[in-house]
Amino acid sequence: MKLAACRTSVRHAPVSISTCWRLIRPGLLLMVLVTMAIPALLVDQLSPGFQLIHALLGTGLLISGATAANQLIEKRWDAKMARTASRPLPSGRVTTRQVAIFAALGSLAGIGYLAVLQPVTLTFLATLSWVIYVLIYTLLKRKSVWHIPLGAVAGAMPVLLGAATASAAFAPLSLTLFSVVFFWQFPHTTAVGWLYREQYACGAIKVAAVVDPSGRLAGRLALLGALGLLLASLAPTMLSPASWTYFAVALSLGLAHLVLAARFRGEPNDANARALWQMSLVHLPLLLTFLLLAGGHVLR
Repeated sequence: MKLAACRTSVRHAPVSISTCWRLIRPGLLLMVLVTMAIPALLVDQLSPGFQLIHALLGTGLLISGATAANQLIEKRWDAKMARTASRPLPSGRVTTRQVAIFAALGSLAGIGYLAVLQPVTLTFLATLSWVIYVLIYTLLKRKSVWHIPLGAVAGAMPVLLGAATASAAFAPLSLTLFSVVFFWQFPHTTAVGWLYREQYACGAIKVAAVVDPSGRLAGRLALLGALGLLLASLAPTMLSPASWTYFAVALSLGLAHLVLAARFRGEPNDANARALWQMSLVHLPLLLTFLLLAGGHVLR
């Protein structure tokens, strides 16, 4: 283990106008909103416009509060990892009180906004997502490897939120898309966990590569996730007359992902982990794009 990966002195970053932006974590926020919008757009009864916009705005506020709360809880540990030491709290650009206020206001504003303007199911699922991410997943990361599937549940919840804008949260295609995003996270997070295993060890985060340095656990999780992703991504072709183009794309991406996961399972190393991670970045956006192009008017 390279101790150089552990950061012990991090109060070095200058004050920046991007501080609030860093608290929001825009990359994560964008992924949540896109993942939420796609199932909503696949519902033919949904009139595009203000209903979806309000849902995205309310969820955006809630996610901003959740990510700030996450950083508040993990302040001490973030300071020990190079990849998170530059965040606003460990770098000293904001105070704990400021972040607590930011997190509370964002979370409460988001829940209130959704409660007033959206269906009860959406508000309930959004609140549940906040609870899973902030109060369960974040606190479990240093106690058990079971935080991985719980984090995958939280990461897939935006699919149900999007479908809930048209009261179709638990329709067959909604649950199928939930499964796609759920399984996608296993090869993605295990690859990232392997590549940053030294830093995660410094932060005492029980990712698979830290719990089992041999890579066997990470490999199994990646392989099972890639297999589940392949099967789930093909399910829409059984639920609706999705195009053969979508079927071919889903099958090709799924098989390629499965091969890379199997390679990482057989030989856990940085090169195979990086290839698996890169594949995950390509797979989900392409799959969802082709599903949109194929049409999916079967959420009800």
